[in-house]
Amino acid sequence: MNIAMAGAGLSCAVIGRELAEKGHTITIFEARSHIAGNCHTERDEQTGVMVHAYGPHIFHTDNEEVWNYANRYAKFQPYTNRVKSTTQGRVYSLPINLLTINQFFGETLSPDEAKSFIESKADMSITDPQSFEEQALRFVGNDLYEAFFKGYTKKQWGLDPKKLPASILKRLPVRFNYDDNYFSHRFQGMPLEGYTAMVANILDHPNITVHLNSGFERSQVADYDHVFYSGTIDGYYDYEFGRLPYRTLDFVKKYAEGDFQGCAVMNYGDEAVPYTRISEHKHFATWEEHEKTVYFEEYSRECEPTDIPYYPINLLEGNELIAKYKDKAAQEDNVTFVGRLGTFRYLDMDVIIKEALDISLCFKA
Repeated sequence: MNIAMAGAGLSCAVIGRELAEKGHTITIFEARSHIAGNCHTERDEQTGVMVHAYGPHIFHTDNEEVWNYANRYAKFQPYTNRVKSTTQGRVYSLPINLLTINQFFGETLSPDEAKSFIESKADMSITDPQSFEEQALRFVGNDLYEAFFKGYTKKQWGLDPKKLPASILKRLPVRFNYDDNYFSHRFQGMPLEGYTAMVANILDHPNITVHLNSGFERSQVADYDHVFYSGTIDGYYDYEFGRLPYRTLDFVKKYAEGDFQGCAVMNYGDEAVPYTRISEHKHFATWEEHEKTVYFEEYSRECEPTDIPYYPINLLEGNELIAKYKDKAAQEDNVTFVGRLGTFRYLDMDVIIKEALDISLCFKA
């Protein structure tokens, strides 16, 4: 079969490779000048640091199949994401752990004492949290919510946390030990040569052709037996029902000598600080040495028509628009919508790879 892929990010790369190995002819159209989508990495010219061009991407998963798949195309170095947060004039470890609790409240609590202490702070009257705010208040109480979640969330999503679903806080946002590993997954790492090199290896197959600076148009669907579309689902339908809400990011690049902040990611919980976080990318490659450093202030704002969409906004109420587009997409015979933008969901890289593998396995010629 002659198959087209709209986009050269992880979704289409993995599906394309799997189908190419089954003998299909794959043509990939990528509107940007590079492959790998938003996980694109490149060397900074001034410092030589490997930069995550569209913000930090840390590979983490509990899925051994996915981990083995990623390692087939890239050598991964061990990497533990240890995030810090500056709030109310002090620096703390995230996720909230026993050290954070003791520092924040000026205590020396044991794990059991901390559990009881946080329970005393939590709003136990909330039995079925629906909103982001209710979820946070139920599990950590007002003090920690105000310091670490409220301002950051307002900046990140541009919305009151009362309007966001509780699912954004997927896990209990507190640990009662001194573990400051941001993720709890078994497999964590960073590709030695960056994500773009990994995606390039995935796409390295004689049945795959990649066209950069070439967007895919809906009118091209008839030229192929099947199309996998990883662009915005509303954009595919020319915004027939209106534009779906996304957040975009602006990055302000800055340089310094030596080490700027001593960690890869520093969150800023205070609403008065305009950026959500600063990422210093030399710390993502701890096996490298660089005399100079490059870091990025990250600002979140509403996505305009000419911006790159990063985060789909799913609200607690009022998601009828995406339902209309998904209903329309379900009626397509030869088009499959994939990835974060195609399905209007926030997806981690491991989930994207797993879904892509499942889609390619179920695809029938």
